[in-house]
Amino acid sequence: MTVTYPALPKLTVLRRKQVEDRTGLSRSTIYEKINSRSPRYDPHFPKPIRLSSDAVGWIEAEVNAWIALRVRHSRC
Repeated sequence: MTVTYPALPKLTVLRRKQVEDRTGLSRSTIYEKINSRSPRYDPHFPKPIRLSSDAVGWIEAEVNAWIALRVRHSRC
């Protein structure tokens, strides 16, 4: 029996340094934005995904969407 799975959209995973470069945020600010106890917490900032026991990444499309949201908010 052959099992066919639907095609997944192409996902690109960014590592932390790439997120820093793309957003202009520092490492500590990125982690504060995802920490709900931080005063810098941003519920719209993309959550990282676990890649291995000691590595995380962010979905590129989610990072780009967050940047676009920041641009829209700055234009209002």
